[in-house]
Amino acid sequence: MRRILRFLVGVGAGGAILAGYLYTVGAETVLDRLVAVTPWALALVALLVVLEGLADAIGVWASIAPLNDGISPGESVKFALAGDFFDTLSPAGPVSSEPIMARFFSVATDTGYSEALGVRSTAKYVKAGTQACFSAILGLFVLVGSPDATPILATFGLSIGGLVVFGGAVLRFRASISKGLVAVLTPIVTLLSGLYRDQPHDRAFVAAGVDRYWRRIVGFQERPRLLALIGVGGLVEQTLTATALWVALAGVGAESVFLPILIVVPLPQLASVVPIPGSLGAYDLLLGGALVVAAGVPTAVATAAVLVVRTLSLPFSGIAGGICVAHLRGWRPGGRSQ
Repeated sequence: MRRILRFLVGVGAGGAILAGYLYTVGAETVLDRLVAVTPWALALVALLVVLEGLADAIGVWASIAPLNDGISPGESVKFALAGDFFDTLSPAGPVSSEPIMARFFSVATDTGYSEALGVRSTAKYVKAGTQACFSAILGLFVLVGSPDATPILATFGLSIGGLVVFGGAVLRFRASISKGLVAVLTPIVTLLSGLYRDQPHDRAFVAAGVDRYWRRIVGFQERPRLLALIGVGGLVEQTLTATALWVALAGVGAESVFLPILIVVPLPQLASVVPIPGSLGAYDLLLGGALVVAAGVPTAVATAAVLVVRTLSLPFSGIAGGICVAHLRGWRPGGRSQ
């Protein structure tokens, strides 16, 4: 009975995400775009969307490997889909979803929350950095000389610079940041743990957790192959998403070049700064505009292709991810399983 209930909860959550998207964009608009796409293209885009969701498991497996015995490939797929669900539902994407997922990772590997958050923070940083660097380098060869592409290349340049400065500053001032984190988190952790523990966690507990968090991040220096695998996983996801967009454009009768599409795929990650679950509207606008500039396709065609991919990817991440989330262990604050 519990399995059936969890399945229904997952399907319901996915349906709610799709309903929200249709309400935001317009059901008639989405239907018109889908009907305009040739059946073969629609089926291929759906397959690529599924493969992209599964490809995230590469980085998940590699990032969790340092935690005890890690997780199996099958479990990494479940966690990857669950992560996509929270990425879609959370207002700031991975920024707000990873702290949620860290709880479930810690339960699955029987480690501390701070350790799980440390390895996942590293994974997201490496993945974003790899995609940004790849797109910037490829863009210098493909888009250089095009005046309209200057803002795109500048955005990647600023992103890479920001990642380098941010990462360097965090490591340089780690001690000061740790003190600030302990001061801010101690009253919050004490209050929340007091709801399910007779003896709430104190400052020493929080300080130890922050220390473990940093050790997990720095510990990746001894596991360069895992970092490389995380980066490769990110590039596989980027390639599959770009292929889905390229197929969608072909499905509506538009001719386009693949490489410019591959370059601009990471740009919509900026939409995560918009406090809207799934970045509804913001993601579509950024990606559609980037396709117009880089791929040279008409605005209406670019919008249609983005709508097709999003209409298929949102329900997949919502329904498949929602079902996986419903079966995760660790929902009870004081328990190790559920």
